[in-house]
Amino acid sequence: MAAEHPEAAKQLSVVAENVESHLSEVSRDIGENVIAEIPELRGDPSVIKILQASVAENVATLLHIFENDMPLDNIEGPAAASEYARRLAQRGLPLSALIRAYRIGHWRFLQWCLDELNRRCTGDELRTATNRRMLQVSFGYIDRVTEHVVVVYQHERDHWLLSQTAACAARVRDILAEKNVDLNWAEPALGYRLRQNHLGLVAWLPTLKGEGEGLARLDRITNEIARKLDCPARPLFVPRDTVLSWAWLPLGSHRDVSWKELSDVVERSDPSVHVCAGCVGYGIKGFRSTHRQALRAQDLAAAASSAPQFTGFSAVAPIALMATNVDDMRAWVWGVLGPLAVDDESGARLRETAQIFLDTGCSYTATASAQILHKNTVQYRIRKAEEIMGHPVQQGRADLEVALRAVQYLGSTLLRSPA
Repeated sequence: MAAEHPEAAKQLSVVAENVESHLSEVSRDIGENVIAEIPELRGDPSVIKILQASVAENVATLLHIFENDMPLDNIEGPAAASEYARRLAQRGLPLSALIRAYRIGHWRFLQWCLDELNRRCTGDELRTATNRRMLQVSFGYIDRVTEHVVVVYQHERDHWLLSQTAACAARVRDILAEKNVDLNWAEPALGYRLRQNHLGLVAWLPTLKGEGEGLARLDRITNEIARKLDCPARPLFVPRDTVLSWAWLPLGSHRDVSWKELSDVVERSDPSVHVCAGCVGYGIKGFRSTHRQALRAQDLAAAASSAPQFTGFSAVAPIALMATNVDDMRAWVWGVLGPLAVDDESGARLRETAQIFLDTGCSYTATASAQILHKNTVQYRIRKAEEIMGHPVQQGRADLEVALRAVQYLGSTLLRSPA
């Protein structure tokens, strides 16, 4: 990297001093631009007031850093910035809006500084060097502050969710316990309509590894799923502890759910979050049944050697119901698969081909197409699997299909170790 121009820091200090002389105007312009670009941040005068204070403090702090050539190591996020993050968390506004506000605000701030630099600096070499320094310092500052406010937001969201939902959780427990429930009382108390279709979710983090993790992330992914499924109202979100939540998505009169879209949302949004879903159910009975199904799917995911990010009960119902006793299930799988129930690469290939072969109605051609293999290779694998098991794949087909499906979801949990 080229050495920094000796006058770049001085030139940036002069630029900052001149921009600071218009501090009120600059801050107001940045705040208005942020609100214009992010609709979620509009509508609440008290929150907008704190946004304006946060912008003003961030602008003043960054200009002060420019002016005095200050290192970023000891810079703390402005108090107003932390308070703004807390207010957004309390109102359930998305974290993405907070992060986007910093990106948009940063760009608008740079426009003011670049305009001032162009007015003052005529030499191309010094202008380039000053511009480079401005970008390096400002991006470093924004990176530090956004990391800080994200942690503040997530901690506040966790605290707010836990404190606000204690009474709600008690009401939900009463409903799940199948106590007599007056719907005319329960619905307003929950802020959620029970006389509609529901989709139950269980979401969790395997571990809480550091600051800023927990319920805020689970709440966020629950709302992302609800938006993707076009839910007509907000989900009912019930924290169980700092790494586990239950939720019900309101579907209104609709029963159709795209499991592919739901799975895609989970896998794209947060790689450490796991989500299980029940089947769609109606009314208070459906509220209970979809939740029980999500819990059974969670039991299955927890028993797997490597838990999938998303598990839908509808795809694994027989396996999930069998997984209540993994030891007995393992013994049954060994009895069905025999020596094919060995946890090695060769066995995995044969089991996969046998499963697809059964799924395609025992079609060699369709299996070859699905696995992108030659038909002769499929025929060889099926013969090999039959030799290992000691009987044709179509003998005891129903049991074989279930056993192979169980191994697909639970993996090495159900298999023998290689000799």
